[in-house]
Amino acid sequence: MFKLKEHNTTVKTELIAGMTTFFTMVYIVVVNPGILSNSGVPFQQVFMATIIAAVVGTLIMGLLANYPIAIAPGMGMNAYFAFTVASGKNGVPYQIAFAAVFVAGILFLILSLTSFRKALIEAIPSNLKNGITAGIGLFIAFIGLRTTGIVADSKENLVSLGDLHSPSVILALIGLGVTLILMCLNVNGALFIGMLVTGLIAYFTGQLSFKEGIMALPNLPQGLVINPITAFGDVISHSLYAVIFSFLLVTIFDTTGTMIGVAKQAGLMRGNELPNARKALLADSTATTIGSLFGTSPTTAYIESSSGVAAGGRTGLTALTVAVLFAIASFFGPLVGAVSGISAITAPALIIVGSLMIGAIADINWKEIDEAFPAFIVILTMPLTSSIATGISLGFISYPILKIAKGKAKEVHFYVYLFAFLFLIQLIFLGNH
Repeated sequence: MFKLKEHNTTVKTELIAGMTTFFTMVYIVVVNPGILSNSGVPFQQVFMATIIAAVVGTLIMGLLANYPIAIAPGMGMNAYFAFTVASGKNGVPYQIAFAAVFVAGILFLILSLTSFRKALIEAIPSNLKNGITAGIGLFIAFIGLRTTGIVADSKENLVSLGDLHSPSVILALIGLGVTLILMCLNVNGALFIGMLVTGLIAYFTGQLSFKEGIMALPNLPQGLVINPITAFGDVISHSLYAVIFSFLLVTIFDTTGTMIGVAKQAGLMRGNELPNARKALLADSTATTIGSLFGTSPTTAYIESSSGVAAGGRTGLTALTVAVLFAIASFFGPLVGAVSGISAITAPALIIVGSLMIGAIADINWKEIDEAFPAFIVILTMPLTSSIATGISLGFISYPILKIAKGKAKEVHFYVYLFAFLFLIQLIFLGNH
């Protein structure tokens, strides 16, 4: 089924690779509920939704596409969901926000089965793509700094350095230092181990306790959090078009880029083509759609899958192993709930993932103002407005304007003009999230 001999691998190698991938990305089981619960979703609901989305997506990836790639809710999109779309003065109830994720998932599902997906990815300028990735990195790192108190609100200067004597700040800085050292030493699962060490320190210093115990039977307190039949109507009535496009756009090129990167490392590419690309994208789009029904933000392919590939993973058996381990993790809800309730334990992961994502600025063409400024405005406005959609909107609007001014109007794809027009209408007439 997995064609192990053809891929020159063994069952033992694939199982070890799956365990390696799991432990490098299992931090999301703690971090995702911790982030999304800020929007009012019950912790246990998000915890189970995270696992359901990861199991469904990773199983499809392994069984249908036969790739050693894991799927789970993505970093960045979860923070955008919790701190922008479903909170703040312009926020909508989290049920409505999940309806937007569901609609984005359905659209992604349709695009995964058509050639339009490829055309869309090729139409978006690479500098804008890199700007969006870097902007999301700054956005989630800033959230990590604020939730722990390392950065505090300031009346005089909006934000300032927090109280370095605060137990939360001290614990977060220790966790950040430990995790960074582990990453410098190329330790697999550094983010997870760093959280483990920080959690132990929190436990022995009295900041962490396990009142609910460690294990419990999995349950979904609310069942389905949205009605799929009314989801499209809810999105239209709240004008969440920019939100949907942000979810859709980031998920498509994030997943595609990650899959190509991991597939290249595993030697699974055929020239410039990714075999079974549609099946692989189907895994992510299905996971996003199903995950939204139960209560989690969009999913994506995890770059941490490369650690499993480095350990020898070459087939879907690696992904199947990851899915089984995620299912087992569902029995540790009380443990995860206690840990994710301490922001200092989870924040270092946000800050470090943010630092990895901002590396995309190295690939931006800073020498040409018509290429550099749209990317810059994306990077600048995402953290300052706490909105990924606003950053994407301003980037797409400014890009064709500067190209026209420079006499390069024909270089801009029709889709970019279309999106620029739609984003402009959204900002002027429909507000923004």
